[in-house]
Amino acid sequence: MRQNVWIWNHYATNMFFDQAGRHYWFAENLIKEGYKPTIFCASTNHFSDNHIDTKGSRYSLDSVNNIPFIFVNTPEYKGNGKKRVLNMISFYKGLIKTAKEFAELNGKPDVILASSVHPLTLVAGIKIAKKFGVPCICEVRDLWPETLIAYNKLNKDSLITKILCFGEKWIYEKADKLIFTMEGGKDYIIDKRWNIEQGGSIDIDKVHHINNGVNLEVFNYNKEHYKIADEDLEKKDTFKVVYAGSIRLANNVKSIVDTALEIKKLGYKDIEFIIYGDGNDKVKLERYCIDNNVDNVVFKGFVNKKYIPYILSMSDLNIIHFEQNKIKKYGASLNKMFEYFASGKPILSDCEFGYDLINKYKAGYSRDLKNPIDFSRKIIDIYNLNEDEYKELCNGSIRASSEYDYKLLSKHMISVLESRVLINRILPN
Repeated sequence: MRQNVWIWNHYATNMFFDQAGRHYWFAENLIKEGYKPTIFCASTNHFSDNHIDTKGSRYSLDSVNNIPFIFVNTPEYKGNGKKRVLNMISFYKGLIKTAKEFAELNGKPDVILASSVHPLTLVAGIKIAKKFGVPCICEVRDLWPETLIAYNKLNKDSLITKILCFGEKWIYEKADKLIFTMEGGKDYIIDKRWNIEQGGSIDIDKVHHINNGVNLEVFNYNKEHYKIADEDLEKKDTFKVVYAGSIRLANNVKSIVDTALEIKKLGYKDIEFIIYGDGNDKVKLERYCIDNNVDNVVFKGFVNKKYIPYILSMSDLNIIHFEQNKIKKYGASLNKMFEYFASGKPILSDCEFGYDLINKYKAGYSRDLKNPIDFSRKIIDIYNLNEDEYKELCNGSIRASSEYDYKLLSKHMISVLESRVLINRILPN
């Protein structure tokens, strides 16, 4: 059964400009299968100042590669302060009104796929779906408020936390289907004792898992067509350790710099760390390297995303740095990890998640490395692998990327859309 699918994601605005991203690629593949997806997002772009001008209207409509985008008018903001919260509330209110107006002109959807990060989008999806008499799939890409508690942004016993937990449970109860990007979504509900089997109200059978992934066709095209001249990447006599990502306090890239310093102390002169990305800590870390003679680290600054596939594929080891936290047991859905897989090079992560994919596919090593000394020793272990052992890790990355290609993930999404529970909701009595 082919369906008119509304996809709601507050922060999908950058997907319109990038012509890439989770819901863009879902929509692209859904169209190929005869579906009619429409993406609803904010007029403001969280990731840049490249906003959409709705010209004073409640929303504006545009499309890219036959994918319609509805931009809900929202106030501009910077950072993560009060104005961002107001932006979320504005999107929630505007989305409900926009959905009603758009449906009057274009007809109601057959199903709504409402995606977090923040839960207000899911609340709006459930409310509008009920009004239209259609099913709502809630996609959970971040555990709110559990993530905020894990990173000490909220006190677990505070009133606001209790309100958010109540709302979270309500969402899980009311959704017709739940999709978690982290594999341990069912475990999370069971740990909360919210499932029917433990006296709760949530049917665990309606919970599904669809992780993030990579568009291999786009990745491989960019790898071949967008190469960057970089003498450090092209060196044949160094073991190149690459990090690509933000360089801010929260990312703690200093721990990578300290790891490089430990490796230098051990006398390894042919291991070089190449760091791509920008952020508030970049200048400070560059100065730290100069002051402490850490000359095996090179900061490259910001690079356009289209060059990342080539950069990663030229490395000898790609590293993921992640802070330890209390919710990692439920799994990870890091976009970066799937690009690392697609590079066909080994990966080292200093945080082992539940359902860890790096370990599962033997694509490298994921360990809880508590300090730069432990991190440096593991890098040296990979550096010392023989050719066959190293190649085995490379093959593991390739296997993982093939199973998390968005073409395959879109088939999983279609299986949820076509599930009997949803079809019975859509079909007239």
